[in-house]
Amino acid sequence: MDSIVVRGGTRLRGEVQNEGAKNAALPVLFAALLTEDACVFHNVPAVVDVRTALRLLADLGAEVQQEGSTVWVRAKHLRSVEAPYELVKTMRASFLTLGPLLARCGEARVSTPGGCAIGARPVDLHLKGLEQLGAAVQIVHGYAEARARRLRGATIYLDVPSVGATEHLMMVAALAAGTTRIENAAREPEVVDLADTLVAMGARISGAGEDVITIEGVERLHGAEHTIIPDRIEAGTFLIAGAMTAGDVLVRGARGDHLHALLRKLEEAGAEIREDAAGLRVCAPPRLRSVDVTTMPYPGFPTDLQAQFMAAMTRAEGRAVIRETIFENRFLHALELNRLGADIKVSGNTAVVQGVDKLTGAPVMATDLRASVSLVLAGLVAEGETEVARVYHLDRGYAQLEEKLRLLGAQVERRSGKKG
Repeated sequence: MDSIVVRGGTRLRGEVQNEGAKNAALPVLFAALLTEDACVFHNVPAVVDVRTALRLLADLGAEVQQEGSTVWVRAKHLRSVEAPYELVKTMRASFLTLGPLLARCGEARVSTPGGCAIGARPVDLHLKGLEQLGAAVQIVHGYAEARARRLRGATIYLDVPSVGATEHLMMVAALAAGTTRIENAAREPEVVDLADTLVAMGARISGAGEDVITIEGVERLHGAEHTIIPDRIEAGTFLIAGAMTAGDVLVRGARGDHLHALLRKLEEAGAEIREDAAGLRVCAPPRLRSVDVTTMPYPGFPTDLQAQFMAAMTRAEGRAVIRETIFENRFLHALELNRLGADIKVSGNTAVVQGVDKLTGAPVMATDLRASVSLVLAGLVAEGETEVARVYHLDRGYAQLEEKLRLLGAQVERRSGKKG
């Protein structure tokens, strides 16, 4: 397996281009299953998860063409309503094909999802919502099987504002008869981006970005052209990297309105944030101040930036308390950061980070996508060489991470290893 080697001690300076949002692109790509017409999507990021999604669409019978960051999908003649374990196991977003296949074909069979090892992320909300829309759903040998003669609108209350469930039910409700209300809906920008795509396809949706979304079902959807929003998690990762290395980094195309919580926390830690038409720029002092964060649903602090922020706090002045309220078991990176000399104590969903004067390079192992990049970031400020193993996680969500870091002056390289 590949590893990434980082030699610390360089202040990051320069600019990088913000990619399209992986977490927006995946549901948007699967929305193409809802119509027989061609859909064209721009600003699609070149990450492994997108390649997996395109393979899955092709496996289902869709025609797929890609040129650079533009993807063309036409799902006119679907030859299968089954998303197999081999493709779904690596990416939980693949489960979002269940609803569109059901809405188009009246039946679907999709393996229950995989993805990162960060605790239980059940699909119960998805299945319960589909049942409320009139589907018969059962889990058989690790597959979710759904059937429906006619989907009908309903009022659905989500016990938690799940992004995946909100997106899934919004897609299905677009073709259900009557009106659907999704209450306690997720408000993330990626949800809004999917709603914008569906509206461009002829759906009637209002309230996306608020906690109640209303969908008036239509008979059919048509093709559309849509540009994916910039990736706020990638942008946040580079802003944190710039801040923790006392750097000066511009992330071109990044949107401050999608990153309000992070920007305020970086400012609280002593960094200066500037936003203009070009994007977001961070300038930071030699050492950050420790600040507390609690992950929350949007517009709160994103769980997908928790690991990176923890890495920044390892060398900050003082003590930071980090609380994870979204996912269980999402502090696996803390043990690896401690191998570099960090002082982190974990109890349940809380981590206490006591800032230290220095980190020292060491071999560490990635456990999931965001933990992987947090270890790379820690390596940027560690003395000596840090080797991060199992970085295949990184490629699921970051396009050309090493190249972009090198553009900013970092000493980082990928080493190829044997498969295993």
